[in-house]
This record gives sequence, structure tokens and C-alpha cells, in this order.
Amino acid sequence: MSVDLPIRKIIHVDMDAFYASVEQIDNPDLKGKPIAVGGGGKRGVISAASYEARKFGVKSAMSGNLAAKLCPELIFVKPHFERYTEISKKIRKIFYDYTDLVEPLSLDEAYLDVTENKKGNPSASLIAKEIRERIFNEVGLTASAGISINKFVAKIASDYNKPNGQKIVNPEEVISFLEDLDIRRFYGVGKVTAEKMYQQGIFTGKDLKTKSIEYLGAHFGKSGRYYYYVVRGIHRGEVKPNRIRKSLAAERTFSENLSSEVFMLEKLEHIAAEISRRLNKSKVAGKTVTLKIKYSDFTLQTRSKTLPYFLSDKSIILETAKDLLYQERLNNSVRLLGISISNLNTETKKKPEHKSVSVQLKFGF
Repeated sequence: MSVDLPIRKIIHVDMDAFYASVEQIDNPDLKGKPIAVGGGGKRGVISAASYEARKFGVKSAMSGNLAAKLCPELIFVKPHFERYTEISKKIRKIFYDYTDLVEPLSLDEAYLDVTENKKGNPSASLIAKEIRERIFNEVGLTASAGISINKFVAKIASDYNKPNGQKIVNPEEVISFLEDLDIRRFYGVGKVTAEKMYQQGIFTGKDLKTKSIEYLGAHFGKSGRYYYYVVRGIHRGEVKPNRIRKSLAAERTFSENLSSEVFMLEKLEHIAAEISRRLNKSKVAGKTVTLKIKYSDFTLQTRSKTLPYFLSDKSIILETAKDLLYQERLNNSVRLLGISISNLNTETKKKPEHKSVSVQLKFGF
């Protein structure tokens, strides 16, 4: 199979335990101690854990109760998202000193295309090293980086030498790197998919490569085609500096399960107000309202309604969410409610794909 793709120099920068690290530099008493951002209270869920806490198995998305059992000395810290955003902007400003092709994925990670860069430096690895040093010197935090020919490989590589390290996968090393890779480390292969692959004898990239595109499509649907190409080092995604937001959501987990719809409506009003505030702040509106319901037994249900017009007003969002709540009987008491707005007026039609021309570049790794 011959595929002509431009060879790019892509860096994926990932901050090390970002939220927790910000809390530690803002409060020196927390330095070197196991801390968890969020997770307080009976129903709290952890947003981030310091590396000192991770040694005990504490990680993000874990309940605070379980984390406290794993690490009795764990210190719970209230999140300060405005502060994280402030620090993130400082880090992003450093990125823009090197290239305008910066694609943020979240507050703590981003892709950079440095194929052609503002410093005229042919070495992507030296640029990554310089960026990490500047983040440490100017912000006081450590970052890790992955460097390779596309976003997929760079993202995987950034996780290899954490914390405060970087990994380079040269163009000629990409295929062997992916073949030796445990399937669980493939970006886009979750826990459920990994188990399914194990059952079919797929444990590494090399095993995945033996499967035809038809086989993968039959067993993994649309994702099968994606797996077929990425294991061969083919990932066409460009670094997009202006990522278009496709949805906006807010949700609340309750300290006590709710069984009364009266109390649920009160919570929905607060969530609708938050969504409306954020929509108006971002100057966007959407047509589709989705109500998310998580029951006390952790089963999840979503209900959606698409309106013939764009909305951002709190009252309309709330009324639509109410209609969705009353749409059918609730299965159980409720532990979480959420509202998301999608089908936004920021979405544009996809541009037609153009065949890329093969470009020969000396990476200077």
C-alpha cells in the first residue's frame, strides 16, 4: 500500500499533573506531598492527583472515598479553575513564540506543528526541549513532550518519559515503534475496546497490523478503519489552530440522590443558568439540547431535542430540559444531572479533502 503524506514535525506538549502542580507552586506547604484536586465530600470525584499521590494508585476520575483509602495521608484541595486558565494562557504564549500552528486540546496539553517555525530551527527535539525549559523557568512547572511525524505518534510518545521528559520517534522508527506498542497505549483504544481486542488475539500493534481493513471494520465499526491506518503510521490530521467548538455542557453530581422531580428542577435551573452564561460569554448558540441523567446505580441515560432555531437564553434551555425530564418516567433516584447544547452556530461544512503531496524533509531530530 502506497500512501503519499507530507512529513511533518509535530510536538505534543503535556503538562505534568497540571492542576495539582499549580496548587503546589501556589502553596509551598503542599510541595512533595500527596494531594488531590477535587474529590472532597461523600460524592467528590478527583480532577487531578500529584505524582506523590499517584504512587498510591490515586488518579483522576476516581472517587475521593477510594482515593482516601488508597492513600490515608492524601490532602484534598479545592480546584481553582480561573488560576489554571491563567497559567495555561502563559504557557500558550510561549508556544506562539515558536509557531502559530498550535492546537490546544485542554488547559494542560497542545499540539504544535514546527515543520516551519519562527525560530528557523530545523530540530523539533531541540525546540521541544527549549519550550519545556522556558515553561519551567517562566512558570515554575514541568512539562513532557512527544515528537514525531504526526499527531497520533507524538501524543503517545509524550507519555513515555513523564514527568519532565520527552521522547522522539524518528520517521524511520515509527513503524517498529507502533508494532511493539501494547494495544492499550494506542490513543483511541479504551478499556472496553482493548478487552475486545485481547479476546481476538490482538495484544500489540504488530498483532493489529495482521488484520485486514474489512476485518477491523466488521468488528470495530468506523473505528476499525482508523485502527487500520494509524498502526501503519498514517494519520492525516493536521494541527488546527482554530478548533471549532461542537458542544457546550455543564453538570452537577449531588451529595444525596434525588428522587423528587421538584428538587431536580431546582438543580436544572442552576445548570441552565451556567450553560446560558457560558454560551453568551462565548457568543455562540445551539439548536440541540441534551439532558444527561446518571442514576444511583450508575446507569446513564441521555434525552435530546432539536429546536428549529438557535438558543442561548436560560429560560428556553430550562423549559426544554424540563420537557426532556418529563419525557418518560425516571428509572431510579438520580445522582447526576447535566445539560449540553450542541449543533452550534459555529459549525461549518467540512472542506473537501485534497490529495497531499509527498514532501521530503530532513527532521534534524
